[in-house]
Amino acid sequence: MLNERCCLAVLFWLGMIEKARRHFTQARHLHESDPADWEKLQDVEMHLGRSTDARKIGDWKSALREADAAIAAGADSSQLLRALRSEALLRLHKLEEADSTLTSLLKLDKSLLSWTAAKLSGMLVESYVHIVRAQVDMALGRFDAAVAAAENARLIDPGNAEVGMILNNVRLVARARAQGNELFKAAKFSDASIAYGEGLKYDPSNPVLHCNRAACWWKLDRWEKAVDDCNEALRIQPTYTKALLRRAMSYSKLERWADCVRDYEVLRKELPADTEVAEALFHAQVALKTTRGEDVSNMKFGGEVEMVTSVEQLYAATRSPGVSVVYFMSSVNQQCIQITPAVDSLCSECPSMNFLKVNVEDSPTVAKAENVRIVPTFKIYKDGARVKEMICPTLHVLRYSVRHYAVSSS
Repeated sequence: MLNERCCLAVLFWLGMIEKARRHFTQARHLHESDPADWEKLQDVEMHLGRSTDARKIGDWKSALREADAAIAAGADSSQLLRALRSEALLRLHKLEEADSTLTSLLKLDKSLLSWTAAKLSGMLVESYVHIVRAQVDMALGRFDAAVAAAENARLIDPGNAEVGMILNNVRLVARARAQGNELFKAAKFSDASIAYGEGLKYDPSNPVLHCNRAACWWKLDRWEKAVDDCNEALRIQPTYTKALLRRAMSYSKLERWADCVRDYEVLRKELPADTEVAEALFHAQVALKTTRGEDVSNMKFGGEVEMVTSVEQLYAATRSPGVSVVYFMSSVNQQCIQITPAVDSLCSECPSMNFLKVNVEDSPTVAKAENVRIVPTFKIYKDGARVKEMICPTLHVLRYSVRHYAVSSS
């Protein structure tokens, strides 16, 4: 009976539900079955059925929920369930997670897996996995890989109409993208936009084609249309950095400075070493403050931390419009030595903020005027008013506080 239960457990694990049912029925006739196994089988069957039914009507949230439930019930190495999960994630615009789900499927122990004749809506499971792979690859811009995956599906399941239709669409989209790229390289931006648009007829939710067409609109000075295409690309793939950058650039041309600053702030966090993004953010912040009638004379890009040696110098800086961060330090204090590089880094990361440094050994009068007895001490001023004071903060607290006021000052 132990061997029978082990065999049944493996069938569950691989998601071979029909085989598991036949095996259980045989074991029950031989009085070697366990009621708990029967309940487990029914549970997996129920969730798998609900997931496939939800797929038929395009209810992708339910399809994902039920596939996850079936996997949790024991079928965690089912090729069908993982492919269902990946397709649902793709339709829900969670592209990276869809991709990682398929990658985990490919990493399963091949010696334990055997493709079966099981079908999903008339499509062989092996073919279905390749079809999902093709669509995920296409959404992530891997067009050649998408065509190859769809062709593999056709070889496995040559008579299936759905496989043939998807293969045809994948080929047409890949061809449109290639044509658009060639036209773009030739500076034929209007023709390139039409080519990318042809591809979108067959795959309306392809973020790469939307982003590529946005690049065409940018070159044609049609920045509103560029924003529209970037919005669509980001709706489908919210983490699409290239689309976010193109939208920020378009907002700049349209002088929509608040939107522009918001996008560049996100890009700054994602690309902290990109000096071009940092500079673009700075100029957008200056433009936004200018439209609000704020004084921007003290704003500088990428400057070093300014050394303060007098009370007058400190007051002149902290009472000016904008945000100033004052760092009280000592050149012999170990904690100051450790945190100073982070202060220099923050100065570069937040170019719209004014960073000041007071060496309490060289300028004791300034330290006394500010009642600073312990170093490192940080004080943040906004429009002349002190809004934050931190004594010996951790690096995490310092970064969080500085970035908080950097955003709120935009």
